[in-house]
Amino acid sequence: MKKITILGDGGWGTALALTTLRNNAETTLWGPFEDNIEAIRSTRKNRFLPGVDLPENLKATSSIAEAVRDAEIVILASPSQFMRGTLNMFREYFVPEQMVLVNVAKGIETDTLKCMHEICAEILGDNLKYVTLSGPSHAEEVAREIPTAVVAASENTGLAKLVQETLMTRNFRVYTSRDIISVELGGALKNVLAIAAGILDGMQLGDNPKAALMTRGIAEMARLGVALGGKRETFAGLSGIGDLIVTCMSRHSRNRHVGEELGRGKTLEQISSEMGMVVAEGVRTAISAHMLAQRKSCDTPIINAVFNVLYNNLSAKDAAYALMTREARDEED
Repeated sequence: MKKITILGDGGWGTALALTTLRNNAETTLWGPFEDNIEAIRSTRKNRFLPGVDLPENLKATSSIAEAVRDAEIVILASPSQFMRGTLNMFREYFVPEQMVLVNVAKGIETDTLKCMHEICAEILGDNLKYVTLSGPSHAEEVAREIPTAVVAASENTGLAKLVQETLMTRNFRVYTSRDIISVELGGALKNVLAIAAGILDGMQLGDNPKAALMTRGIAEMARLGVALGGKRETFAGLSGIGDLIVTCMSRHSRNRHVGEELGRGKTLEQISSEMGMVVAEGVRTAISAHMLAQRKSCDTPIINAVFNVLYNNLSAKDAAYALMTREARDEED
């Protein structure tokens, strides 16, 4: 029986805890707030994953030392902008020769423009046993065993296969990849594009523009990904177009919700206040993605438009007009 710890008691971390329990792993869920952990223990429910009953054999703790003691696999499920803080707490108890790290956060750190594998290496050291897991996978559906497919990426094929074997169930299918950069970027950048898709929905513009947005969006993701060292073909897979489709289309998508409210005329401050502690990763990743594209002189008009709507008071209507009236070009450019 594998001993697995999930660092992050949000909806996705909790859904993955249910998945590992289905494979008979001894599973501990860690969260930083004792009140939420105590509520999980006493009610067997998590406010970040409403409507889902948690089994009695799911352990929950707010002590990171207790959570990771003897863990063989540590799943890093904190939101990307809080990942550094979580890793700094975890570092004291990290046993590199014992623990495989599995990142499931989807974002790019705003201050440093680093992806999650780079932050892990900076804080925990090089030569980590590191895997990143991504793909079209809403927590609400994974928790309810809706059929789902994701990809586990690692430079070490054996580690990717270990995670595949550990997490795969009859309703949670895991593929493997060696392209960590593209898999992490795909999971991060699609959140920014989902905000754009939500804006179109909020403006009630119909299906044609959303199809165009998603198609040209995947081209932007691949263009920036290749500029940062990834492989173009990976963006045609689960962590690229797969995650883009589900995040742009789903009622579960927090990022699409933010965009929809922007399209209806609300400000980011109003939306953030209404969402409370619920995190929409794309709001901060829009800054990182925009800055990375500038650094690499990479053409990302949709990402730039989302950034300007969020932070430079560009109206949704003007953003859509600017995108549609850009200079004509070949589709393969």
